[in-house]
Amino acid sequence: MNDKLKILVEKANSGDKKSLEKVVIEIKDLVYNLALKMLLIPEEAKDATQEILIKVITHLGTFNYKSQFKTWVYRVATNYLLTHKEKKSLVFSMSFDEYSILIDSCQSDVVHYTQNEGELSLLEEEVKVSCTQGLLMCLNSVDRMVYVLSEILEFDSIEGAKILDITPENFRKKLSRARAKIRNFLNNKCGLVNSNNPCRCSKKIDFLINQDIINPKELRFAQHSKRSIDLISKIKLLEDTVSVYQTVPNFKTPEAIIKEIQKVIHAVNF
Repeated sequence: MNDKLKILVEKANSGDKKSLEKVVIEIKDLVYNLALKMLLIPEEAKDATQEILIKVITHLGTFNYKSQFKTWVYRVATNYLLTHKEKKSLVFSMSFDEYSILIDSCQSDVVHYTQNEGELSLLEEEVKVSCTQGLLMCLNSVDRMVYVLSEILEFDSIEGAKILDITPENFRKKLSRARAKIRNFLNNKCGLVNSNNPCRCSKKIDFLINQDIINPKELRFAQHSKRSIDLISKIKLLEDTVSVYQTVPNFKTPEAIIKEIQKVIHAVNF
């Protein structure tokens, strides 16, 4: 644990609410982005993040300083996300075969929704992130968490096993299985990974809008300043199937969450 964060945690555990707020600021984005990768839907990730942060601040006294604090936070977060029920995101869960059919359906060489280059750029990015994040939903929740921790967040099997409270050997087995499924799908379907595949993000824009999977007036993932699609071709050292995910930018935690957590901190004696 870096000295700054350790001091903040120690002060927070001694009752310093300002330090507790700073601890939350340090970890909020990692919690939100993990929730987003596991739950897909930003609105649900927002609710989960708030619940996880409350669990962190109310159980902070149980942190024993023997591990990295952020590793402990990830463990709290994974425990919540793997047991969280009634997920709206389950609507998007499907088998790899079903997802394959969705990918192959209704590809169009012409985008009818708009010809504006700026809009097209954003919509193409929205499709890319939505599609690849949606693919993770084809994995069961534990395998998905293992894949996210290892391939996207780059935890090794020892740290990943600690977070999930399993053996490193079991972690590696689950990772191998998840990695093979994702790699096989992307190699056979995704045009970003294999240029011989016919699918292109732009070809799915009209279909996903018509299916209400993407709302062009309220984009969930696309950012005006960054296009992860453009970064993939620049990454030479990563396997393409990994770069599809690692190029996705981290998203800022909605400010509304921080305001609610601040209310909790100031209203309750810890």
